[in-house]
Amino acid sequence: MRPLTELLQTDDFTRRHIGPSAAEQAEMLKELGYDSLEAFLYSVLPDKILRPDDMQVGGPITEAQAIADLKRVASKNKVLRSYIGQGYSGTHTPPVILRNILENPGWYTAYTPYQAEISQGRLEMLLNFQQMVMDLTGMEVANASLLDEATAAAEAMTLAKRQVKAKGNVLYVAGDVHPQTLDVIETRAEYFGYEVHVGPADGELPEGTFAALVQTPGTYGDLHDLSPIAERVHAVGAALIVATDLLACALVTPPGEQGADIVIGNSQRFGVPVGFGGPHAAFLACRSAYQRSMPGRVIGVSKDSKGKTALRMAMQTREQHIRREKATSNICTAQALLANMAAAYAVWHGPEGIKTIAERVHLMTGMLARSLQKAVQDGNNGVWKPNLTSFFDTLSFYGDETDIWERSRAKGINLRTYPDDFFSVSLDETTTPADLLDIIEVLTGERPDLNSLEAEVLDGIPDYLKRTTSYLTHPVFSAHHSEHGMLRYLKSLENKDYSLTHGMIPLGSCTMKLNATTEMIPVTWPEFGQIHPFAPADQTEGYAELLGELESWLADITGYDAVSLQPNSGAQGEYAGLLTIRKYHEARGDAHRTICLIPASAHGTNPASAAMMGMTVVVVGTDENGNIDMADLTAQAEKHSANLAALMITYPSTHGVFEENVREVCELIHAHGGQVYLDGANMNAQVGLTSPGFIGADVSHLNLHKTFAIPHGGGGPGMGPIGVKAHLAPYLPNHSVRATNGSKTGAVSAAPYGSASILPISYLYIRLLGAAGLRRSTEVAILNANYIAHKLRGAYPVLYTGPDHDGLGGRVAHECILDIRPLKAQSGISEEDIAKRLMDYGFHAPTMSFPVPGTLMIEPTESEPKAELDRFIAAMLGIRREIQEVQDGLLKADDSPLRHAPHTQDDLMAAEWDRAYSREVAAFPTKVQRAQKYWPSVNRVDNVFGDRNFVCSCPPVSEYADYEFAE
Repeated sequence: MRPLTELLQTDDFTRRHIGPSAAEQAEMLKELGYDSLEAFLYSVLPDKILRPDDMQVGGPITEAQAIADLKRVASKNKVLRSYIGQGYSGTHTPPVILRNILENPGWYTAYTPYQAEISQGRLEMLLNFQQMVMDLTGMEVANASLLDEATAAAEAMTLAKRQVKAKGNVLYVAGDVHPQTLDVIETRAEYFGYEVHVGPADGELPEGTFAALVQTPGTYGDLHDLSPIAERVHAVGAALIVATDLLACALVTPPGEQGADIVIGNSQRFGVPVGFGGPHAAFLACRSAYQRSMPGRVIGVSKDSKGKTALRMAMQTREQHIRREKATSNICTAQALLANMAAAYAVWHGPEGIKTIAERVHLMTGMLARSLQKAVQDGNNGVWKPNLTSFFDTLSFYGDETDIWERSRAKGINLRTYPDDFFSVSLDETTTPADLLDIIEVLTGERPDLNSLEAEVLDGIPDYLKRTTSYLTHPVFSAHHSEHGMLRYLKSLENKDYSLTHGMIPLGSCTMKLNATTEMIPVTWPEFGQIHPFAPADQTEGYAELLGELESWLADITGYDAVSLQPNSGAQGEYAGLLTIRKYHEARGDAHRTICLIPASAHGTNPASAAMMGMTVVVVGTDENGNIDMADLTAQAEKHSANLAALMITYPSTHGVFEENVREVCELIHAHGGQVYLDGANMNAQVGLTSPGFIGADVSHLNLHKTFAIPHGGGGPGMGPIGVKAHLAPYLPNHSVRATNGSKTGAVSAAPYGSASILPISYLYIRLLGAAGLRRSTEVAILNANYIAHKLRGAYPVLYTGPDHDGLGGRVAHECILDIRPLKAQSGISEEDIAKRLMDYGFHAPTMSFPVPGTLMIEPTESEPKAELDRFIAAMLGIRREIQEVQDGLLKADDSPLRHAPHTQDDLMAAEWDRAYSREVAAFPTKVQRAQKYWPSVNRVDNVFGDRNFVCSCPPVSEYADYEFAE
């Protein structure tokens, strides 16, 4: 009999996570000319970067063990009734949305909708999100979400600076904005050279003010009359930024009708769990005059090649990719999944449902206000001076701290507390009449008759601030209020989109690996999803244990000494890493070190992040093999030695190769007093084999939504924690509301631990695989990429490879770049034509024209089985034969299926077929498509038309579909 240790199957998850079986790995190795995985890896990785020790992360364990153990950890969190507010509210996620979006891999495993033809479902819901925000805020344009409310405010600050005529550098901030928002703004403003001046919402503006930020309702609950404030702001040529609450806007005159230029906020209370701080979809809306400078992604309405309405990402994130070091934003990740949930919430409830929820919250707040007023009048309940002048859902007051504290703990209720016996309480959608009675008893010691309170309720919205205009008038917000209707609507959108449920998404640098079901399950547990980010520490001991272990594991994996989990995207991680470097230099008296060296091949967010940190970007050239040009790097380091702050590199390189001299690169920068920032985007090729710390880097961000299995969510959420060496640890980001360390560095995200509720995904990923499984995942990721490169190199040139150490050819790392430029020169067929034709073959396209224009970058990840790799290879070879037909003169490029791709069902159903190829070739280029066909819902989208005719609001329903019966 087999031994018990073997039968326990503790490493079973590794086998399930890694696509190719041991036999298939051996087959691929044989194809490449190797007898073992070890021999193959020695030909790929330079000897001097191999880590000498094993990772100490425990595991592997079974999925059942992992879930049981995490449940034990989660049980240490106490799920109390939190009325803390401060930008985070209790909400009910409609079950139809919970099951069919948040828990549905058809939604959460999709990629950012750069390929619009296979993303029409998500694009439609994101367009609904924009329409919802525009309607409720009264603004003309909205984007498709930002990371959180605090960073949205920081983005609004720089947007205002770009747009206004005022020449000063003062941002005036009302004293009642949320403290975490002020924290992030001050961090961001410092290196832009802006002065943040805090004063009353209606206070006098200092000379040199270019924008004012006012929050309404404010953090204490007050509603502000924005019209006179807007007049004063505009009189000095400045912009008015307003932070607001979407639910309040259902009853209160929206900021756009009161003179706001930019409106920001958080859509979390629209059905998204509070989740210890995230992820949530922030929003930014503005006047149409600002739209070309607006940060983040914007969904626009265009048309396809047949004239059918089609959606796409307009002005695609041009801040970092086009402006680079001239950028004022490094936005990369949005919060698409959460924006989709918020938009679906508005669709589900509709205008009347949203108004009903808002009225219920406000009515109960008014009843609470009356009870506090009576307590003050009675003079014997320990409550005095309640703020009752104007409010929506939040009241602030002075009270007897001892009595209120003891009663709140006994009732299991969290209030927001301040020094000097000051309190706030914020009601929300989840508050019931029974909850209201408990709150009143906690605050006053009395349990009044609610009917009596309702009869004399206080109205917190003055008549001159009451909303009179309609909202959510588009038919989509009134069409799907039965569960059958909503279910079918969501399914219809899901069916339009390509996700990992359909097949491989071979995007280079984006690591679209398996997001295992077991890893996803805890995300919606109440113990993680219903914890307020500022709940008392004794209620979050489970989170503390999970976060501590995860930080320790990530430090071990990366070779660093400390980790910050605060950055909630890769771009935020870049920014936080460079912030840490700057603070380190300043502490040593080297504030003049502001030169940042960046290779020409770097991702666009690298120079954008450096520019945001007040650094001067100096571009370093690359050689003919795509590696850093050592001669140029040496010259630049010597030239700027006295002022050198940092070098930003990616490893393996952006070109998908393990550069041999990376340790020498790090030593050179250190010799000139600089720090090395190593971009963690390609960490999937390092885990267990090498590490940034061992290589010699000082700081890295980690894309948990790439290497560590958090799903991309159709364009977000993401997480970008940073690891640092010990000398940088004292300068990691901290948080003004809930300290995470002893650093004096400001916050970079609204919540102390970023999007904490998705961290259990990466936690379980590491636990389930253990050290051996993590290493094997890396090894197979590299094997899969080289297998594809090997099989395709005869048809498409592989642009960059490492040195040929064994006579079997140079190898790539975990991704490869196919050069389409020679084929385009010979045939006229472009990389875009190939990308669109791949949809007919049942695939999402590889990364197009990055990092080299005219190329396709492919990363298969370790999770794809050999059969899927072979299916992709067959598709690419089939496309190569179609290109050859054009080269041989059998078809003109304009007559080729490549130029007309993708093909839709409408194409095949057309009465006449005038193409130079058959319908079968169009839609069923291989036998696989006959058995399992994914249909794009639109033909090739006209991007130019969309940008020239910019529309970011919902078109009439008649443009989405024709409901007439066929004759």
